[in-house]
Amino acid sequence: MTHPMFARHQAMLDTAVQAVADRGYWSPFSEMPSPKVYGENAMAEGRAAFDAYCGTDFQLDQPGCTGTAGAERSPYGVPMNIRYPRCSGEALIGASQAARESLQALGPQGRVGALLEALVRLNKRSFEIAHAVMFTTGQGWMMAFQAGAAHAQDRALEAVAYAWREMSAIPAEAHWEKPQGKNPALVLKKRYEIVGRGTGLVIGCGTFPTWNTYPGLFAALATGNPVIVKPHRNAILPAAITVRVLREVLAEAGADPNAVLLAVDDSRELTRFLATHKAVKSIDFTGSNTFGNWLIENCRQAQVYAELAGVNNVVIESTDDYKGMLRNLAFTLSLYSGQMCTTTQAILVPANGIDTDQGHKSFDEVAADLGRSIDKLLGDPAVAAAVLGCIQSSDTLGRLDEASRWGEVVLASKPVAHPEYAEATVRTPVLLKCDAADEAGYMEERFGPIAFVVRTADAAAALALSERITTEHGALTVGAYSSKPEFVQQVIAATQRAGVALSLNLTGGVYVNQSAAFSDYHGTGANPSANASYADSAFVANRFRVIQHRFAV
Repeated sequence: MTHPMFARHQAMLDTAVQAVADRGYWSPFSEMPSPKVYGENAMAEGRAAFDAYCGTDFQLDQPGCTGTAGAERSPYGVPMNIRYPRCSGEALIGASQAARESLQALGPQGRVGALLEALVRLNKRSFEIAHAVMFTTGQGWMMAFQAGAAHAQDRALEAVAYAWREMSAIPAEAHWEKPQGKNPALVLKKRYEIVGRGTGLVIGCGTFPTWNTYPGLFAALATGNPVIVKPHRNAILPAAITVRVLREVLAEAGADPNAVLLAVDDSRELTRFLATHKAVKSIDFTGSNTFGNWLIENCRQAQVYAELAGVNNVVIESTDDYKGMLRNLAFTLSLYSGQMCTTTQAILVPANGIDTDQGHKSFDEVAADLGRSIDKLLGDPAVAAAVLGCIQSSDTLGRLDEASRWGEVVLASKPVAHPEYAEATVRTPVLLKCDAADEAGYMEERFGPIAFVVRTADAAAALALSERITTEHGALTVGAYSSKPEFVQQVIAATQRAGVALSLNLTGGVYVNQSAAFSDYHGTGANPSANASYADSAFVANRFRVIQHRFAV
């Protein structure tokens, strides 16, 4: 019998499965915060919902509660003071294990149906979630709505679609009959059960607490694994809202709501305890190389899906749209103050300059013109605040303040007064230039609005350096500009060897640091920046096993 939640949303699922095969543009969730889509009062209601959380205890009926925790600091200066239930690690593990059987009993249809229902409900609360993302991460409003709500929901649906496709490829049962010549055939009935591997742990990041969390969370649940969500200590609210919605829907579907649990603690010991527990069989993590590599080395009982640091780079050989290239790069470097895992850091330019539709441009001219383009983009404080958002972490501010030691300053960073939030921490990017030999500066990730224009011997050296950066230090994105077909083919070959996604000659409204669900593979798993991809079959298939039983007929 078809589960009612599955039947309710099967059309959306079928389209999502087709979308991951076609790889064209598709989304069931509007990325525009239009009143026609979300309701005339959606903005006011979303802000009111966020305000109602502030200064209160967030209600989650979880086991083993020993008090409250949480000390989120909004980069906008908005007081939050939300207190979340603190539960012991032992209680979380025990409740998760106890919930596994009910999650299994739902079967693939029931689990997928419940997750689709949860996504529809989360989408209806997009304005609430967007405010939660905005005020915890420092993203600008539009980005928080798009990346934090609609696009995150897309990524979750994409993971569910892959999970369903992989699970539905396994038949529920088979009739096996082996001929024995003149003797009666050997006949068996075989049944196949999709079984999750065990508790999943999803460790959130502070800059994209939904977009980076949803793929692993939904993939694990779809494939039969209870999940403990451990959000970043400064971005708890978006995860808490998501967990509460999932718990409500799973309970309605007939499962134990403890199949999804929130883990909040003011210390880091809880994360380490959970990550190394023998019951935890998968870990999803986005963050620093230090902790990511610690997880990979120390959590041998679990499959770790990690997105780590990298040095994203762009090679400029030539362009037939110089102004368009500069505008595109300026926006890329400025969006959310460079606090994206996909933002370009190193821009590799030949020492003798580049040919353009505006004549030959020297290396110094390219650097100076890019600085002016950034300055022009951010000249209006209102536009600057919307594009830049806020600096999320004091560590990023520290890197920004010391950036001048790593190169010659082309464009200095400066504070911007936010038109609505007087205490918001808004800073423009710093642009530096240096020689390729100055590897101490640009050859490691400097997360935040810090970019280098790197002088290379020639275009071939720039491409070789890009490949070495990616191979040795990792990159989620590489961009290139060239009007020469033969060089473009060389770039394609180099990025395939290095195992990194490539964007060529972007001059319009698509940027190298954007990744579209159902079409773009976020990360490849083929270079040090990530060992997995959002999303592909490998991201979901290893989260379950097929357990069979057979009997004579």
